[in-house]
Amino acid sequence: MTNPILVTGGTGRLGSVLVDRLLAAGHTVRVLSRGPRPAGPAQPPEHTVGDLLTAQGLDRALDGISTVVHCATGNNRTDVDATRHLVAAASRAGRPHLIYPSIVGVDRVPLPYYGAKLACERLLADSGLPWTVLRATQFHELIVWMCSAQRLLPAVLMPAGVSFQPIGTDDVADRLVSLAGTEPQGRADDMGGPEVRTATDLARAWAKAYGRRRPVLAVPVPGAVLRAYRRGDHLTPGHAVGRTTFAQYLAATRQAPGRRG
Repeated sequence: MTNPILVTGGTGRLGSVLVDRLLAAGHTVRVLSRGPRPAGPAQPPEHTVGDLLTAQGLDRALDGISTVVHCATGNNRTDVDATRHLVAAASRAGRPHLIYPSIVGVDRVPLPYYGAKLACERLLADSGLPWTVLRATQFHELIVWMCSAQRLLPAVLMPAGVSFQPIGTDDVADRLVSLAGTEPQGRADDMGGPEVRTATDLARAWAKAYGRRRPVLAVPVPGAVLRAYRRGDHLTPGHAVGRTTFAQYLAATRQAPGRRG
């Protein structure tokens, strides 16, 4: 039996999909959780209690681990500390392969959250441990959130001159499964969704899919972050390897029970 793969953030948006994909591929999976698993019949994956922010339980979680996929994320105030604690525990545990999903443009778009992601990447690169960083473009869910968060406004406002290249979590999870079965890559090839579409076009597709009748308006937004987005610093059209288009994502989620846009 192969050593288990530890997934941090294994109950989150990306992590939960990744855990399912790893299990389907025949891997043994251990999920790091802050609290005990709810009572019930024993089912994979294995859960272990630990806290990345305090480092409590990390040595036990990493015992016997040869690969870690670090999907846990919070905000720019916590991500760096959590990754630093994980790297320290991994160094004590031996030389596990650390895999970190990041975001295209973290070194070019001056968002604090992106800056934290870049700092986490550098912690892995400077750790002396085997490491792989996979940068992907924004998930489809971000576009839906941008639209649905404006539900009380008379119109859906999107930044003028900005495009996105949304990608499916399943596509990124499949790539992470592949990386978990290979030698460390350092900076792996970036990964983008199959289409680059304007923010307004994506918002209109969302409105049509969910029967929203409000107009979609392009609004000029100043500032360094939006300048970077207008330059396309968050895009990777040369690596448009994702399979699921935004329209396909909308169709699937619109039909899913309990899902709302």
